[in-house]
Amino acid sequence: MTAGPKIISQKAGNAKPFLKWAGGKGQLIGAIEAALPKNINDRENLTYIEPFIGSGAILFWLLQRYPSIKKAVINDINTDLTNAYTVIKENPFALIDELQQIQADYYKLTTEEKRKSFYLQKRTVFNERRLTVIKNTATLIFLNRTCFNGLYRVNSRNEFNVPFGKYDKPKICDEDTILADSKLLQRVTILNGDFRDTLKHADKNSFFYFDPPYKPISKTSSFNAYAKDTFNDAEQERLKKFCDEISAKGHQWLLSNSDPGDNFFENLYSGKNIYIHKVKARRSINSVASKRGEIAELLISNYRQSF
Repeated sequence: MTAGPKIISQKAGNAKPFLKWAGGKGQLIGAIEAALPKNINDRENLTYIEPFIGSGAILFWLLQRYPSIKKAVINDINTDLTNAYTVIKENPFALIDELQQIQADYYKLTTEEKRKSFYLQKRTVFNERRLTVIKNTATLIFLNRTCFNGLYRVNSRNEFNVPFGKYDKPKICDEDTILADSKLLQRVTILNGDFRDTLKHADKNSFFYFDPPYKPISKTSSFNAYAKDTFNDAEQERLKKFCDEISAKGHQWLLSNSDPGDNFFENLYSGKNIYIHKVKARRSINSVASKRGEIAELLISNYRQSF
């Protein structure tokens, strides 16, 4: 894909996630800032690496907040997601054209029944995996803006299966955000693969932030199916070994995860020069409104945090 002829004049300072995302880190930015290495803004030509990119809340914030970060590397195993980042980076105007058309078609629908039918049709087409990468990204954003609670979830066949969200006129085409994100993403290398692949792109001055699919805090709270293969305890343990590996290479890292209350992570990340801090986050995804509230999350690092 090549960039279009139009010039992106949007300020990168307006960059923010272009998707709603269960477990997005926007609400934890204050805590994560406090947990960053003290000297992060003094390290020239720092490379920021995020092996589980998700909605990119921390990426977009960090690149605007810390000018010492000259480049970034992001990765995710979800191909639809990483393709979306690439489309926004390289073809933002073509994407905006597609989204404007979808939005216009959706706004013309006068009943919830018609909007639901339109949504289900788009979901079926999306799951057939026959769209061009630009149309696929536009459909992904549409589904994200109109599905239940903005949840991204796929089944074992990699089919998006979230029900309709009953929104009348959601903002499907957010042109300002797309253009701001595109400008910022010019400094970003986008990978699609296993989290371990990011190590190949690290240099001697790199910082890793890990936001993997969370360990469920209850039997009914598993929202980590962002790809057809679930991120189970064995994957959490494999990630810990990777953290040990990058520590041995001299890289600093910060990791966020749930606090399941059974000392799983305290036991897994026990050892010298590992620091764990509990913070409060707000649960925003639950079909029962009364169960949306504060929960504990963990910030784990291989350096002493500033709390």
